[in-house]
Amino acid sequence: MAGHPMLSLEEAQAKLLSLVEPLPIERVDIEGALGRYLAEPMLARRTQPAADVSAMDGYAVTAEDLTGPWHVVGESAAGHPYDSTVAPGQAVRISTGALMPAGAEAVILQEDLSREQHRISLTGEAPIPAHKHIRHRGMDFPEGKEVLPLGVRIGSSQAALAMAAGHKHLPVRRIPHLTVIDSGDELTSDPECCEPHQIPASNGAMLAAMARNLPVKVDRIGPVEDRLEALVKAFQTAADSDVIVTSGGASVGEHDLVRPALEAWGAKLDFWRVAIKPGKPILVARKAKGPRSQLVIGLPGNPVSSHITAYHFLLPVLRALLGAARPTPMSMLALLTSPLPATGDRREFLRGVWDGENVTPQVVQDSGALASLAISNVLIDRPARAPVAGAGDPVRVYLLQNGGIA
Repeated sequence: MAGHPMLSLEEAQAKLLSLVEPLPIERVDIEGALGRYLAEPMLARRTQPAADVSAMDGYAVTAEDLTGPWHVVGESAAGHPYDSTVAPGQAVRISTGALMPAGAEAVILQEDLSREQHRISLTGEAPIPAHKHIRHRGMDFPEGKEVLPLGVRIGSSQAALAMAAGHKHLPVRRIPHLTVIDSGDELTSDPECCEPHQIPASNGAMLAAMARNLPVKVDRIGPVEDRLEALVKAFQTAADSDVIVTSGGASVGEHDLVRPALEAWGAKLDFWRVAIKPGKPILVARKAKGPRSQLVIGLPGNPVSSHITAYHFLLPVLRALLGAARPTPMSMLALLTSPLPATGDRREFLRGVWDGENVTPQVVQDSGALASLAISNVLIDRPARAPVAGAGDPVRVYLLQNGGIA
């Protein structure tokens, strides 16, 4: 398929993601759901707040008596409500979050009052409208309301909302099992013992680390030598995985054995060329695994190419398996601090440093240069056949931290 037309990034992502079916649903406790995605919309099982409560510290009074003076007849504290009815001329000391007593429809702030024993007088302003400092029943959400949509990622605020909405367990997708295979005779697993003709097997560690930004079980195999039998054995070892990702050997050269090894293993191949730079060659294969298909993604061996293609293809596949509503990363605008040259026929992703507003491209952009990748926090997105961009021009950037997840 070497002569197959190159796909755009979005076409290739869509084609790959069309092969992905979210994993089965399981119900886990809130802590176990962190970092995962809701497999069903979340409906509130209770009303929040369940009754009218005070939003401030002060005194609860009737709406028909906002000028006082008042006689203090009791207190309503959080968890300890006042159990009688408030009449005009009466006030109940109330704390933030405490239930409004029966008959009380206004809260006078404590800083707007003076108190002498059981008598309080207005020294500041009365609330306008009267209910200004009250959180009414159902203000946050009523019982039965959808509070989180399908496919949203569960973080700290979502976990808090789930508990407030009455949930102890949440429906999420089973955690994917990923196997990372490094292949190449030039690779060594020991970076402290590396001959000139060797390079440390850093891609496997990099890809595993990228995947672990998600709730994914990751196994590593390799380095695997450049022999067909060795690669077939590696695929057999990873037969229980949901996804296998390889680094290196996925092109069509004489020593690129991933494709023939997959064929010998019994996988169905679909080789893509994607019109991006770096990272054009991507190999995709599927093998039946019970009612599902096991997915294999072959990435380029150059470390930056491997990282960029994993960012745009491997991580979205893992998010899709987890049931993410939007598995692909999001971009945003930043302003260039220095000019960039015109681009060729492929879309380019350049390493850069973003300071919150401006982005500075790295000087070294070679696909084998890990140092400039490691000190970058964004990828600068340059469309194919784009003209020269000047300092101050807006460009789209992708955040590298956490795989571009918002």
